Amino acid sequence: MIETERLILRDWRDADTAPFATMCADPEVMAHLGGPQPRADVEAAIARQRDMQARCGHCFWAIERREDGALLGFCGLREGGHPATPVIDELEIGWRLRRDAWGQSYAREAAGASLVWGWANTPRSRILAWTVPANVASWTLMARLGMVHRADLDFAHPAFPADHPLSAHIVYAAERPC
Repeated sequence: MIETERLILRDWRDADTAPFATMCADPEVMAHLGGPQPRADVEAAIARQRDMQARCGHCFWAIERREDGALLGFCGLREGGHPATPVIDELEIGWRLRRDAWGQSYAREAAGASLVWGWANTPRSRILAWTVPANVASWTLMARLGMVHRADLDFAHPAFPADHPLSAHIVYAAERPC
């Protein structure tokens, strides 16, 4: 679907389930996302991405390393945010990589390609990303991608109680280039 120097962002395959489930069971990978996920939740997440791809032509695509075909995680664009938040009808860019892929600029490469794809293939005037303030690696990547913190769009995640450490979310925006 999208090819970069080192990566292929593509549709999900059945063979992706096991390595993705292993990644989503890693407490460090899932530290800012509510903790490790059981396999059933991982399978449901992949099914949602496949459905979104079929409906919208994009999703959080599987990231495959060109060199060896390894599944590194996901990156891409998904429609719709969280209910009862300022991001409900927005286009979100998101990423998640397995721990041994951190620190190698794979997320930046995949996210940069996803933004380019989004501008070329959607009419959206902006693309948003969000995370918890403690996820420094994620929001600093947002800034390196040229995204700007939009405090007016920050929100409390509806899946967590207000006093939970994963409740507060900060939002970054990329505006459509001229």
